[in-house]
Amino acid sequence: MTKKANGLKLWVEGARLRTLPLAIAPIAIGAGAAAVVDKFNLGLTLLALSVALFLQIGVNYANDYSDGIRGTDEHRVGPLRLTGSKSVKPQAVKFAAFAFFGLAAVAGLAIVLLTQLWWFIPVGITSIVAAWFYTGGKSPYGYSGLGEIAVFIFFGWVATYGTAFIQIGAFDMNAILGGTAAGFFASAVLMVNNIRDIETDAKVGKRTLAVKVGKKWAKAIYFAMLWLPMVILVPYSFIYPYTFFAWAVIFLIGPATLIVQMAKTPKELILALKLTSFAALLYALLLGWGMAATFI
Repeated sequence: MTKKANGLKLWVEGARLRTLPLAIAPIAIGAGAAAVVDKFNLGLTLLALSVALFLQIGVNYANDYSDGIRGTDEHRVGPLRLTGSKSVKPQAVKFAAFAFFGLAAVAGLAIVLLTQLWWFIPVGITSIVAAWFYTGGKSPYGYSGLGEIAVFIFFGWVATYGTAFIQIGAFDMNAILGGTAAGFFASAVLMVNNIRDIETDAKVGKRTLAVKVGKKWAKAIYFAMLWLPMVILVPYSFIYPYTFFAWAVIFLIGPATLIVQMAKTPKELILALKLTSFAALLYALLLGWGMAATFI
């Protein structure tokens, strides 16, 4: 492998592509909600997807940079970190983060120009600021146990409701309920990630929610986050019959539940993290499709 190819592989790994389902999920649900009222717009959906994906990659690089320069990632278990492993210069990782934030801003501005929803500009700015200060700055809120709340809001309600609103132009209950489900899944992914890193985070002063409540309660919260979307799915199965297929997600969250309950080492939780992420995507795709298919 050439040095250039090896470098590209590092950047792809640093982008944490396995987290991208969390960016796609709320957009799929929001698009499905728009289709229910015959307002689906492919162009606006793709722009919303671009915003979500660029923000997710941007926050991944931002976390890599901020955790790396603090030394948080020096003894972690899991995939390679660009800054923590000293594979890439910190400033290059920081530049990559802001480059993707910029791309997200461009896509978001395009949405604003097309819809004339100017109040989306402060929403976008807030999203970028929240993405950076999750682990960046002098007092990152991700180090104070607030990460799950932020993820729930931005990768749940904001992304889902925003995708629906730019197309529908009005309040939509499906976007709220669907966004709640997406938010729970996104928070569950972060929680199981923090359970995996609970010992190393505690040593370096990273007070995640998992560190604050302890492993036993962190697991209980994770299980709640993982299964509450299924509770939300119950009424959908009656109102939108095709959403019944979303119950297939149980074949992913069931094993994830068992793994987290029985895991003895941090490495065992990596599979649970992947299962949770893919469960979020499958749930969203089947829920969004199920809502839309009912009216086709």
